Amino acid sequence: MDTKAFKRALNHSENYYRNQGFGQKDDVAGQMKVEYESDLIQTIRTHNNQLVNGDVTIHLAESFGFCWGVERAIAMAYEARSHFPNQRIWITNEIIHNPEVNHQLKVMNVQFIELIDGEKDFSGVGEGDVVILPAFGASVQEMKLLHDKGCTIVDTTCPWVSKVWNTVEKHKKREFTSIIHGKYQHEETVATSSFAGTYLIVLNLTEAEYVANYILNGGDKAEFLQKFANAHSAGFDPDRDLQAVGIANQTTMLKGETELIGKLFERTLLKKYGPLALNEHFHSFNTICDATQERQDAMFSLVDADIDLIVVIGGFNSSNTTHLQEIAIERQLPSFHIDSATRIGPGNQIEHKPLHEQALVTTPDWLPAGKISIGVTSGASTPDKAVQEVIEKIFAIKSKTLSTVM
Repeated sequence: MDTKAFKRALNHSENYYRNQGFGQKDDVAGQMKVEYESDLIQTIRTHNNQLVNGDVTIHLAESFGFCWGVERAIAMAYEARSHFPNQRIWITNEIIHNPEVNHQLKVMNVQFIELIDGEKDFSGVGEGDVVILPAFGASVQEMKLLHDKGCTIVDTTCPWVSKVWNTVEKHKKREFTSIIHGKYQHEETVATSSFAGTYLIVLNLTEAEYVANYILNGGDKAEFLQKFANAHSAGFDPDRDLQAVGIANQTTMLKGETELIGKLFERTLLKKYGPLALNEHFHSFNTICDATQERQDAMFSLVDADIDLIVVIGGFNSSNTTHLQEIAIERQLPSFHIDSATRIGPGNQIEHKPLHEQALVTTPDWLPAGKISIGVTSGASTPDKAVQEVIEKIFAIKSKTLSTVM
C-alpha cells in the first residue's frame, strides 16, 4: 500500500477529523478542569515545587503529568462525544495509558474495540459510526478498514507520533531499513511500523549492539531472525536489509538510550562503508518527543535532590512512566510505581509494580517513621488530580491533614 498517498486522501475526506474541532472547546475545557486539574498541585508549583506537612516534605518534579498531546487527545474525544450525541462512538485502543481517563470515556458511552485471540475485533463497527484513534495512533491498515467501512474518523494521534511516521516514510522512499527503538507490541510502535517499508524493532542498547555486531561481522541468520521474531517486517533478511538503515523511535522511550542507539549505528555504518559513503547507508532525524524529554530531564534533577524515596504515578502499561521509574532505580533510590492513590493502604502499605515485573507487589510499612523527603512525579498521561490524591494519602498515613499546611 502507498501509505503516504492513503493518508493524503484520508486528510481530504469529509469524514476525517484531525486538526479541526467541533465547536465545544470551552465546554470541554471546563469539564476537563473539574475532572483532572488540582488546585493543590498548582499551589505546590508556585512554591518551588515543594510542600512541607509535619514530618513529610514533598518534592514535585519540575515537569510531570499531562503533556499537550495528551490534553489534546482527551479534549478531541470529549468534543466528539458532545458533537455526535446520538451516534455510536468507538475507540480503537486506550485513549492514553491512564485508567481513570479511560474509565471516564466508558462512562460517556464510548465503546472500546475488544481483542479476540490477540486481534482487534471490528465486526461490531458499522457505517456511520464514529471511531476515535488514540493519542498513540493506529496502524494504516486499521485506518483503511475504518475508512472503507464508511466510519467517521476522529484522529487524536499526537503530532510527535506523526512526525516519526514521516521519518519512516522518508526511509522507505530511500529504500532504507527503519531501525525503530521501541517495544514491538506497543500500540505506537505497531502504528509506526505499519508506515515503514522494511523495519527492525530494537528494545534497548543491548539489542542494538547485537545488530551492529551483525552488520560488521555477520553471524547466524537463523539465530538473528529468531531473536527478533516478532520485531521485523515480513521477509526481513539481515544480510540484505542492514546495508542501509535509518533511525526512528517510539516517542516515549528513554531519550538518552535512543541517542546512544543512533550514534552506535552511525559509527557502525561509518566503520563499514567509510565517511564518503555514510550518507548512502545511514539516516537519522531527531524524533524524541519534547514532553518525554522534559519529564525525563526533570526526573534526573529530582533524583539528585535530597530525597529518601520516589513515587511514580501512571498507568502500569505506560512506557514513559516506566522509564521515569528506571531513572530512580539507576540512582538506587527506593521507588514505587502506582497507577492511582487506591494502591496506597489500608494502613501503611502500598501495592505497586516493580520494574519489568508483571505482578503487583504489596510492601508493608513503606513510609518510615520520622521525617521523610519524598520525590513525586507522574507520566504524561496522569492528571494532576491523581497526583493530589496520592499526596493526600501520604499525609494521612503520617497522621497529618492538608488543613494544617497552607
